[in-house]
Amino acid sequence: MKIKKILIAIDDSKFSENAAGYGFDIARLYQAQVGLVNIVEPIVFQQTGNDVIMGTPFDTNIVNDTELIKAQTESAENILEKTIKKLGEGLQVTQFTNYGSTAEGILECSKQFSADLVVLGTHSRTGLDRLLMGSVAEHVVRHSEVPVLVVPLKGE
Repeated sequence: MKIKKILIAIDDSKFSENAAGYGFDIARLYQAQVGLVNIVEPIVFQQTGNDVIMGTPFDTNIVNDTELIKAQTESAENILEKTIKKLGEGLQVTQFTNYGSTAEGILECSKQFSADLVVLGTHSRTGLDRLLMGSVAEHVVRHSEVPVLVVPLKGE
């Protein structure tokens, strides 16, 4: 088995930090390059002009699209930098920030980076929560062209 490139998908959660630790350890073991990806999903605002719950007008001009994208991009870059600083010492790390569906973004980055392994955490959702939220890890496992390591958080 040759593992030369590992793609680690992260967000700002304890689940992905745990998985990133595994990914960086594997990278050190195999002396592999690391691709670190954070996916920025679009935020959808209500367009009706009324807050459905409170029945009050909703000001859709509070944040414009450019400011929102800039804030999301800065947040993604901060997550990547924080993770590299904490876990990536001594490793060659390529950073990716993609926009759109998290699962599809991870799969695209995997191909772009020519990853030999994808590492991601799982929120371990079950039942109705999983039905409503979907499962990024499950989608990546089902559609990835390379092996995927899904790391659960111990004690959760």
